[in-house]
Amino acid sequence: MHYDLVVLGSGPSGQKGAIAAAKLGKRVAIVERKSAQIGGVCSHTGTIPSKTMREAILHLSGYRHRDIYGEQYRRKRHITIQDLQRKVLSVSQHERDVIEDQLDRNGVDIFSGDAKFLGPNTIEVSGDGIQTVLKADKILLAVGTVPDRPTNTQFDGTRIFDSDQLLSIDRIPRSMLVVGGGVIGIEYAIMFATLGVHVTVIDGRERLLSFCDGEIVDSLLYHCRSIGMVFRLGEDVVRLSQLGDDRVALELESGKRLVAETALMAVGRRGDTDGLNLEAAGLEADKRGRVSCNEKHQTDVPHIYAVGDVIGFPALASTAMEQGRKAVAYAFEQPASDFDLMPYGLFTIPEISMVGQSEEQLTRDRVPYEVGVARFREIARGQILGDQMGLLKLVFHRETLRLLGVHCIGVSATEIIHIGQAVMHFGGTIEYFRDNVFNYPTMAECYKVAAFDGLNKLGLDIRDHVPTQEAEILEQVNELVVGLETPAATDVAVTR
Repeated sequence: MHYDLVVLGSGPSGQKGAIAAAKLGKRVAIVERKSAQIGGVCSHTGTIPSKTMREAILHLSGYRHRDIYGEQYRRKRHITIQDLQRKVLSVSQHERDVIEDQLDRNGVDIFSGDAKFLGPNTIEVSGDGIQTVLKADKILLAVGTVPDRPTNTQFDGTRIFDSDQLLSIDRIPRSMLVVGGGVIGIEYAIMFATLGVHVTVIDGRERLLSFCDGEIVDSLLYHCRSIGMVFRLGEDVVRLSQLGDDRVALELESGKRLVAETALMAVGRRGDTDGLNLEAAGLEADKRGRVSCNEKHQTDVPHIYAVGDVIGFPALASTAMEQGRKAVAYAFEQPASDFDLMPYGLFTIPEISMVGQSEEQLTRDRVPYEVGVARFREIARGQILGDQMGLLKLVFHRETLRLLGVHCIGVSATEIIHIGQAVMHFGGTIEYFRDNVFNYPTMAECYKVAAFDGLNKLGLDIRDHVPTQEAEILEQVNELVVGLETPAATDVAVTR
């Protein structure tokens, strides 16, 4: 069978790329290992399940109401893993149904089975004892990633498990070692700590989440320690083994020995390219299974494109969707979006989000900047929601007042970040927030408070912040008004 485009992988990048091509009138096929896994890792073991589990934990534990009703407030006194899994299965099934419906309505053919290249334009799909050969003018690699597993660790899915297996554990443990302080490790570590699990995070780096604003990360770690989490940073793991039937032991290079009921290995993910026979297509994956591509998402073989987690950072569902659409636009010579102001969201507890540049980046690049901050405890809506530690930080140019970055931690951080993203995209200044009227009480009001805070730090008259020509006109008008010797006129103050 011949197609204009064959997509390998039905995760966010693959499904959006397939639908984009179908809307261009192309004949499209998408390949997924198993029909039950339509939606890829995102829908079954990654983004959707983990964020659903997080929401269930927040709801059942009464986390959002602790500051209002006290530590004893809980929706459910004894939370089980089955309580969490029930919600995860419901949402994941709904996502699968939606994706299948979208692919069907757009005329995308779905093939289930293992795919491998027979040549640069030929793919064999093996499933249920049947081999199907697909030929394609264009191919989109959107195969995603799998957990990276150290070869010296014995995973049993019960005591020692990776992030995919975590969703299937049979009970909530009393203690957990989390090896790896990246996004996945930190998100799960905080979720279980919120449930009362004694969690220890081990990472070889001295600083976690280095791509985030330092103050935001410090606030997150302060909160983590306040709920009993322990961090062992700058530590390398020598050995992880089971102690009998009910404990695991972790040996560190420094000589420390950590013992807990369970261990989560979250040491990163690798591209799911094993078995694809990339060599037959003229491609080669790196040591972490990733495939390189150019800015148009073309691999070394021009008609084969790569998108999503398999190409590496940032490995976010939101960016993967846009990569899928852009790759298809380039492949079929259509206008492609040049929007590159991508937000980042970490669904920790509390959540973190950011867009644009950080203080560390601007300091390194010697850009003169100032910061305006709004703390959620100062915002009426923050008090209503019980968030005492959240904050919104606006980073802006000292001279032009142009917004350069927005960083947020706290309730709804991943939602309210988009207000700043829009203003940045259109080259706006923080004066927009000063002059705009926000609904009250809302979290969006943080932008106005942060803008006033930033402008107050500059300590300049408002006329210093308007365009030169306008400032000169205002000065001339004021001089004229002051020159008029009438009480009514001399009391007039002309401003913008």
